[in-house]
Amino acid sequence: MGGLQHSTLRAVRERGKTKRDFKGGMNKTRRREACSSALWGEIEPTASSSSSDKDEPACSATEDQNGTLETPSADTAGQSREIENEIPSVQDEGSSELSAMLWAVAESVAPVKSQQLGEPDLTMAQRRQVLLEQYRAKPLVFLERYRAYLQPEHLGPFAHLSTDCRAQHYCKEVRNRASSQANRTRVRNHRFAALRALQREGQYFSEEQMRARDPLLYEQYIGQYLSEEELCQRVAAGQEPGAHSLAELLLHSYQEGLIQNRLQEQQDREEGATEEVEEEEVSHSVLSEDHVSGEQQWEPTPEEKALLREEFISRMHQRFLDGKDQDFNYSEVDENPDYDNLDIVSRDEEERYFDEDDPEEEDDMEME
Repeated sequence: MGGLQHSTLRAVRERGKTKRDFKGGMNKTRRREACSSALWGEIEPTASSSSSDKDEPACSATEDQNGTLETPSADTAGQSREIENEIPSVQDEGSSELSAMLWAVAESVAPVKSQQLGEPDLTMAQRRQVLLEQYRAKPLVFLERYRAYLQPEHLGPFAHLSTDCRAQHYCKEVRNRASSQANRTRVRNHRFAALRALQREGQYFSEEQMRARDPLLYEQYIGQYLSEEELCQRVAAGQEPGAHSLAELLLHSYQEGLIQNRLQEQQDREEGATEEVEEEEVSHSVLSEDHVSGEQQWEPTPEEKALLREEFISRMHQRFLDGKDQDFNYSEVDENPDYDNLDIVSRDEEERYFDEDDPEEEDDMEME
């Protein structure tokens, strides 16, 4: 009996020792794992990760309240791609040079897109959008196609093509054309200012002087409708006041002979140019004769004569502006900087006009 109790007590002790050894082994294992984790730099997750989540940047996967991971939807990804694609568009729209260039071409008569018969015309906004797409796709082809509608201030959007020899050629063409246009405008402004100055002087654009420069045009608009009395008045007006000496009369006769010779030359050239047309209309000769006889019988009224005179003067002014007065030295006008400021010329003419009207106004005021 005593031996049985002794053996039972020993078994219980051994079982307790085994449990202690097992617990000790587990503790040693945990200590070794902790040591190993510390050596490899691993960090055990904390119970709450809310603070670390705030510090971490946003990522493609997010965790909901239940702890499950959510990936971004296809719509969200598509929106991100659209934003990325819109970045160049936003930059393009923000460029004032590009916008001005596109509007200049859109508002021109340049065809920007081939359309079918009966298809409605593009609106201005649609034309601009088509041009923007063409510019983004092939800017060099855009420059080549629409360079005729561009000005030097529109070349900024093509600066990135400056190393291309073709782009250099097209840009130079745009600048040269603009320079030529500016020069023509400057010359025309100079001639317009000179015309006003000559009008004030009164001699160059007098009826007699204009008749001498283009006698055929004068005859067509004025001369053929003058009465005998008006012809005598024209001869008297062509002579200087008090010009009754033989030398002066001979000079006037010589000048009149030159005018008649020039008139004959002009008529011969005009008849030669119209001979072919007259030959083609031989079959209508009777109608033509009736038409000519009708024209010969027509006599303009005084109002119509005044309109014809105004038209003649207007055409002579245009002839001067076009540089067709062969005896006039245009170099003295075209390169003269005194005619650069037309505002000054206009102001001088206006002041002269009011100065001439002042005496009449003063007389009217005195009569009142």
